[in-house]
Amino acid sequence: VLFDITQEDVLFLASPLTFDPSVVEIFVALSSGASLLIVPTSVKVLPSKLADVLFFHHRVTILQATPTLLRRFGSQLIKSTVLSASTSLRVLALGGEAFPSLTILKSWRGEGNKTQIFNVYGITEVSSWATFYRIPEKILNSTLKCELPVQLGFPLLGTVVEVRDTNGFIIQEGNGQVFLGGRNRVCFLDDEITVPLGTMRATGDFVTVKDGEMFFLGRKDSQIKRHGKRLNIELVQQHEEMVVFKISYKMDFGVCKIDVSELNKIYLNYINVKSENKLNGKEELWEKLQYLWKSILNLSEDLLKVPDESHFLSSGGDSLKSIRLLSEIEKLVGTSVPGLLETILSNSILEIYNHILQTVFPDEDLTFRKSYAPKRKLSGIDQEEASGKSLHQKSVMPLNCNEINAFVALRRGNQIFSLNTTRFSTKIRHCSLAYSSDLISQNNIQDFKGLNPPALIGKSKDPSCVAKVSEGRKPVIGAEKMELHVRWRSDTGKCVDASPLVVIPVVEKSSATVYIGSHSHRMKAIDLYSGKVKWEQILGDRIESSACISKCGNFIVVGCYNGLIYVLKSNSGEKYWMFTTEDAVKSSATMDPTTGLFYIGSHDQHVYALDIYKKKCVWKLKCGGSVFSSPCLSLIPHHLYFATLGGLLLAVNPATGNRVWKHSCGKPLFSSPQCCLQYICIGCVDGNLLCFTHLGEQVWQFSTSGPIFSSPCTSASKQEIFFGSHDCFIYCCNMEGHLQWKFETTSRVYATPFAFHNHSHSNEMLLAAASTDGKLWILESQSGQLQSVFDLPGEVFSSPVVWESML
Repeated sequence: VLFDITQEDVLFLASPLTFDPSVVEIFVALSSGASLLIVPTSVKVLPSKLADVLFFHHRVTILQATPTLLRRFGSQLIKSTVLSASTSLRVLALGGEAFPSLTILKSWRGEGNKTQIFNVYGITEVSSWATFYRIPEKILNSTLKCELPVQLGFPLLGTVVEVRDTNGFIIQEGNGQVFLGGRNRVCFLDDEITVPLGTMRATGDFVTVKDGEMFFLGRKDSQIKRHGKRLNIELVQQHEEMVVFKISYKMDFGVCKIDVSELNKIYLNYINVKSENKLNGKEELWEKLQYLWKSILNLSEDLLKVPDESHFLSSGGDSLKSIRLLSEIEKLVGTSVPGLLETILSNSILEIYNHILQTVFPDEDLTFRKSYAPKRKLSGIDQEEASGKSLHQKSVMPLNCNEINAFVALRRGNQIFSLNTTRFSTKIRHCSLAYSSDLISQNNIQDFKGLNPPALIGKSKDPSCVAKVSEGRKPVIGAEKMELHVRWRSDTGKCVDASPLVVIPVVEKSSATVYIGSHSHRMKAIDLYSGKVKWEQILGDRIESSACISKCGNFIVVGCYNGLIYVLKSNSGEKYWMFTTEDAVKSSATMDPTTGLFYIGSHDQHVYALDIYKKKCVWKLKCGGSVFSSPCLSLIPHHLYFATLGGLLLAVNPATGNRVWKHSCGKPLFSSPQCCLQYICIGCVDGNLLCFTHLGEQVWQFSTSGPIFSSPCTSASKQEIFFGSHDCFIYCCNMEGHLQWKFETTSRVYATPFAFHNHSHSNEMLLAAASTDGKLWILESQSGQLQSVFDLPGEVFSSPVVWESML
């Protein structure tokens, strides 16, 4: 009743069966008909993998956890996933330990998060849960710092709570120990045979009572002496300092009771060691990492070299040994290495080495050379993909833009660009160049032109199905249809939320490449025609950002959950430069063809302008909210548009970062802005598609029945706007904001549509769109009639991109 749980909810069995809150989780699910998610321990110990399982694969709605378990995700992952605006989590109940401070709790919540957060308290001897307190929304949303503790709250039905002083007398104000019991509740302990009704149990927990409210002070046995002063471990736990966070991994996963003497020894040992950088180079790091690995795991000294694919846990490691390895590595390199503990727990020694390199040698070429280690092998790839070629081919491209390549680049939402192609006008004609994009003016930039969207597929021999769409209805089966067939597939290891970047060289179109990243941390380059993997690079965390190509064609830029923006060599995947932001980067970069600068947003509430050739940040702008969507560039006028989860749409000067205008939409903006002729359009989670002039004046809004996460896409004529909504419809509006048609799909539409020419009828324009249930829809763009539908085996959040006969 407290959490309004129904059969639609999904609960995570966070507690081990040896920890009494597991009883609550099991029976709450059984009594309400909700689903209970049980996860293997091997997944529980890996925070990013656990977050994937809980909030992306199974969409958990109810989570009971200790603060320690929550902290294991790390503040960045908590804010971007667990307590994000789009999280599936409806209720978070924290118990078993001291509740985090309100300041820390508020720092964990992503802007727009609506999760209900409870403080629950109880003891095994009486009841797993005895009291509860829901943190008021106004406190969570307050911008004021609040160091006040959170009260324990109110007794649950049938529970009696008393606070007694040292003489055993009940007190109404002041400090005392909590006693729990119930008039009809009895729990037998140890050798007890009879227990009188109403027996009250001492908890060992001390509180202060003020104005009838109880605030937790700490446990009877949780104080230690340090430099002559008393230190309460419960209070230490509330601070997310590096040392304490690492030590927390030693605690029992479920119960989280602390061996105070052991904790004190670890702490004293840590602070007494001075950090000194003792490394003379990457080769020495590799040697010393191998030495630490062997000594901590007690491996034989006869083992000259640890195999590159060795994993810490499968080699005899455990959580305590992993902390030792972490501590020794950070002492060795003289600095903390973000995300290192999870990398140790989940990756091979070679991948751990490469992860350390990103922090210790950030400005160097970080590819692990064959001279002192073999190249990493791909696993789980189809035979067709495993071509035997090296994943990291030697780069032949320069590290500057003096040598440029002529190519066509395609991205989601009909972003189709031709770069450096003036010398290849004859060949370009064969690429179906037909119209000039409003973004790229031929009068202003001779070598940067818009492309007519290329064609996909011819008609099927099976004339069974053409759709006739009327407003608000599903399509009627007609007389003819197009068919889609899988040409190749490539295993990325985990969910793909990013959308493909397709790059087609003008000189040698057969070497066209698809660039894509995934939640497995992998960034891949795949041959467009054969599906063979050209290269693969492991980044530091999940990738939701879609790649963007540089002006010279030699680099791609992609954001990562670890807060880094990676610049990779486009032909080899080698890391050329990394730029650090302060939070996850899910935004996709946009490149300015006039300057070569990249613009990209971060969840740290900034937008950045980066010069990758000079390896510097030209400007950064604080924008009053996390930036999830991708910036949009207009050349006439020269404006950069970006949107925030705080509901702001901003226009800035791309050269200086100075704000031109801003508009508050009132609700979070996940959709990316899109320029179309004299207007700028964007979708909002309130269900409206909004249209503005380049001066910032709102022209019109079009309302749907669900949140809009899909970004707008314009037709070749720039007269129509296509987009999807969570109300399960794909919409087409004209430039006046009037509905042309709408098509009902079978699920929410998150992806951005893509308009293109029909291969067999070059004058017919089609639209590709995807719904989250895995269906890929091909519609006739003028009428919305269904041409084809294809079922993919999982959910789809990525957006389609079309080139020639391939999607």
